[in-house]
Amino acid sequence: MKDKFLNYLENIKKYSDNTIINYDLDVTKFENYLKLKKKKYNSVEYRDVLDFITYLKDNHKSTSINRCLSSIRSFYNYLIKNNIINSNPFNLVNSISKEKKLPNYFKYNEYVELVNSIDISNDLGVRNKCIFEVLLCTGCRVSELVNIKLNDIDISSNEIKVLGKGNKERIVYLGSYAIDSLNDYLKVRSNILGSKTSDYLFLNHLGNKITTRGIRDIIDKILLKSSTDLKITPHTFRHSFATMMLNEGCDLKSVQELLGHVSLSTTTIYTHVSNEELKRVYLHTNPRK
Repeated sequence: MKDKFLNYLENIKKYSDNTIINYDLDVTKFENYLKLKKKKYNSVEYRDVLDFITYLKDNHKSTSINRCLSSIRSFYNYLIKNNIINSNPFNLVNSISKEKKLPNYFKYNEYVELVNSIDISNDLGVRNKCIFEVLLCTGCRVSELVNIKLNDIDISSNEIKVLGKGNKERIVYLGSYAIDSLNDYLKVRSNILGSKTSDYLFLNHLGNKITTRGIRDIIDKILLKSSTDLKITPHTFRHSFATMMLNEGCDLKSVQELLGHVSLSTTTIYTHVSNEELKRVYLHTNPRK
């Protein structure tokens, strides 16, 4: 029946070759399971579906399992349509929850080592250090960083207005390190700008508004020249900001506001990181561990 099902997907549903290959792989997994359990398509019940999910969990991630369940659910619907079976046991199960990956972050001393490795003997190096300081100090998204304009900055009150997701404005705050670095950059920004004009704070080497790709390239180049083996993306600064704030005692609601998260549940993943750090400190310092 599998071959007829795949033929149906190709000629009637007009699915792509790659999609059909995935259906073939998923249904084949189920066929192998049925052979192992000495079962037939029409004898599969709800508990068999649960056992099949457990069987898959040994070697598959949740995303692969959910795709497999979806494929077999479609296969059973095809069997029903062709009067081969009467019901679809895969309609009785929902997709399984995806594993939540803890966000990648660096520790404060790791950041200090990294930012101190930046060569600030030239204008672009001064800019690069400012980018690092503003990213970590504010926790803003890199997409927000590249869109900061000069008139969004209020140095007298150590604030920057950023435009977040959904065109929602919020205020982020600058600490002394970021303020010093920003002032240093503003002194040399005109050198980078040259004869051009731009309202945007951060510029590339041509004097144009810097891009998110440009920020990533800067980070990658600084990592290559440093002695660290950290794996860092622009978003790592945001993760690290949130983790450091929570580790220093900032409440979750405040971190939510600073990050510009609509839902508090989005911010709660950082509590897991914070708890892991707390556990590490406990195991390292408790004399009766």
